[in-house]
Amino acid sequence: MDETDRRKAVIAARETDIERWRDPKQLEAAWEARAVVAAQLIPAGMRVADIGCGAMRLEAHLPFACTYVPSDVVKRDERTVVADLNAADLPEEFLPGVDIVAMLGVWEYLYNPERTFAALARAGKPLVTSYCAVDLAPHFDRGALGWVNEMTGDQFVALAAAHGYRAVVRQQIDAAQCLFKFERTQAPVRPQRKRVHVLSYYNAPNFGDRLGFHQLSELMPAHADVTWGTHAPFTPVQENTDLLIIGIGNSLFKGLLTEDLFKATERAKKTIGIFGTQYRESLPPDLLARLLDRLDHWFARYEDDIRLYARGRENVSHLGDWLINSFPMARGTIERRMTVPHDIITKEFPLDRLIQFIQQHRSVFSARLHPLLCALTSAEEVAYQEQRELPGSSAASGKFASMLFDIFGRTYPEGSFWQVDRECVAAYKAKVSANTDALRSRLNALL
Repeated sequence: MDETDRRKAVIAARETDIERWRDPKQLEAAWEARAVVAAQLIPAGMRVADIGCGAMRLEAHLPFACTYVPSDVVKRDERTVVADLNAADLPEEFLPGVDIVAMLGVWEYLYNPERTFAALARAGKPLVTSYCAVDLAPHFDRGALGWVNEMTGDQFVALAAAHGYRAVVRQQIDAAQCLFKFERTQAPVRPQRKRVHVLSYYNAPNFGDRLGFHQLSELMPAHADVTWGTHAPFTPVQENTDLLIIGIGNSLFKGLLTEDLFKATERAKKTIGIFGTQYRESLPPDLLARLLDRLDHWFARYEDDIRLYARGRENVSHLGDWLINSFPMARGTIERRMTVPHDIITKEFPLDRLIQFIQQHRSVFSARLHPLLCALTSAEEVAYQEQRELPGSSAASGKFASMLFDIFGRTYPEGSFWQVDRECVAAYKAKVSANTDALRSRLNALL
């Protein structure tokens, strides 16, 4: 009887071909390539049960600090747990001590793969395995190879799913077989992708606008596909955008309340604002009210914003200046006074280094709002110079006074140094942090 006939006779008797697997020559060197790929699906430090271990090639390729527990129908070394899966269930007594099961080139030889999957499911272990699917190699004489079942790749995955497994990896590794990683955990909820468009001045080199970009990005849900648009030049909003966000914690003023902005709110299913106001003497209240009427919610930067423009509205809450979230409470050590240059808006400083540099100083003078906010978390004394940049006007921005009232309950004259009340700053920082968490929850609810 030739080898092919012998193998088919074993299959006809529904037996395991122990004679074949006792012969080391039957353990093909080509199988090592499969073991290499399988090892890439196993994390470091895992305790690995290799069922149908054969020449135990998987062991040599396992990541750092893995423990290897071999099992086969014949003894391969002193560690081997001998088990015939056609004669009995998995040797479950050794599975509680392992983290993951590998089965490479095994399923094709099982008469009752359903029983084996059921046993694996009871053990609750993830599985790295291979299968030579009939749809990948329909021309193979599976009996001549000793294979006793015929499943397509989809049928194999469905069999695993019927026992509570989901495929997290499915990779074809040669012309005839795929490698799978199955896990018993429930599939994560995958929310529908939502389109979010943000309109802001994030394209400016301004310290605060650049930080606002990162602050909002950190709050975005994983299922949000975000596009970033600018006020100048104005970036159109796509029809049926799920959420339009106006602002990233910066300020609106008269020049930004354009018809383009109002039209943008009509193209989005929902719209929120994350902004404050400045140069209020020239800010048309009717235009701002028109915008607020279109917002699902306005997260206002200052209490002043709410008092001036949103009394009686239910679609508004105080966020605070959320850029303080980027500045930890610290203590400056450098005695030399730091003057933050007025032209910092035109310079592309690395943000992390600039924050660190400001926080190293015990005394800081700033003509820009957010470097001053940063200094409040670390300096002993500070002073400021108001911004007066509105074309054709000498009016102050009003931002400094609003911020100081929110933090300290009062303002200070510009140009004069005063001692920083750290307890007030810490309390404000905690309040803004809580408000930011509420904004995160609102974003998730809106999307």
